[in-house]
Amino acid sequence: MTEMQRGFRCKIDDHFNSASGITVSISATGDSEYDSCCFGVDSSDKLSDESYMVFFNQTTSPNREIILSGSGANTSYSVDLTKLPDKIQKLVFTLSIDGSGVMNQIKQFTVKVSQEGKTLMLNLDGSHFQSERAVIAVEIYRKDVWRLNAVASGFNGGLSELLKHYGGEEVAPAASASSPPAPTKVSLEKRLEKEAPQLVSLAKPLKISLEKHNLTEVIAQVALLIDISGSMSSSFSSGIVQRVIDKIVPLAMQFDDNGEFELWYFGSSCKRMDSVTTKNYQQATLNWKKIMSSCGGGTNLFPAIKEVVEEYKHGNLPAYVLCITDGGTSNGKQVKDLIKSASSYPIFWQFIGIGGSSYGILEDLDTMTGRKVDNANFFALDDIDRIDNAILYSRMLSEFPQWLKEAKRASILT
Repeated sequence: MTEMQRGFRCKIDDHFNSASGITVSISATGDSEYDSCCFGVDSSDKLSDESYMVFFNQTTSPNREIILSGSGANTSYSVDLTKLPDKIQKLVFTLSIDGSGVMNQIKQFTVKVSQEGKTLMLNLDGSHFQSERAVIAVEIYRKDVWRLNAVASGFNGGLSELLKHYGGEEVAPAASASSPPAPTKVSLEKRLEKEAPQLVSLAKPLKISLEKHNLTEVIAQVALLIDISGSMSSSFSSGIVQRVIDKIVPLAMQFDDNGEFELWYFGSSCKRMDSVTTKNYQQATLNWKKIMSSCGGGTNLFPAIKEVVEEYKHGNLPAYVLCITDGGTSNGKQVKDLIKSASSYPIFWQFIGIGGSSYGILEDLDTMTGRKVDNANFFALDDIDRIDNAILYSRMLSEFPQWLKEAKRASILT
């Protein structure tokens, strides 16, 4: 083990193999609560891609080059320098205070950079700081080769000020005096600009609807069920189904704990697809004819709903499930019974009818009695291209807030 002092600099390859993974561990003891963060910044020291801010609310970078484990005062970052894109020129590892307190009250602050038994360690305490609320601990940066700098310098603000310093944006709702500080959250609009620029126009109308329904801070798993029976052929070939998926991507980025959503197609049988992300959403309907052939031409919602229930019934987070279909289903009684029994699980069902004429079973699912809580909603969408996006999102989200309240009251959610 080699001790580092403040200002220590070296080439990574002097101590480690930069072609293999390294680990940066940060630990702190004191009377405050602490958060760590890794900022992946560009040549201008700016967070030009906020998906490379790895912290408690976003624990991996896009290609898992940086993976955060642990939380609070004890965290570790697994780093693969070989996978980082050229735009990331520096990784900045920080520690900040969550709540009251300043850094000169810290009892011990330790940073370890290690690989296969070799370790560089930095040990500090409160005497090294004054009234700062954050510390820039170490930097790993490119300068012809990867290098390390033990900065160990205090920073006057906390995590939100660090975020502003590196050019990011903090999004936080108003909170009551008794509420805990809201977590720093990367702006949805900025994420869309970087990850799915074709969808950035949806950020504002979605934000309007989320604020209207007090859903801006909700974290939920998101799933989509799409009818791929023969009668849906025109909706697929005209691109309507793909445009529905496009509009759900920002909602999933806002809600979902991992920024993606699960996708099932159902005809006579159901087929689970790869999860939909900002990287693959444009290919979600690419092979619809082949999938339609494998699922059969009928419409049987029951197997898909059964799979979704099994997927989410024991989850700790609410599941927001959208179902797109053009009409009825076989096994209607089984579907109704399953939705009734699922009312005891943390799953909300939003059914949307497109391009059909008879939605009787779906309307029944919206209004039927005998459920622990009202866990389903339905509306018909005649033309997705004519409806204002803010109105569409508002209709999609209209009953979800009430279900959240009722589910908590019934101890379905904590």
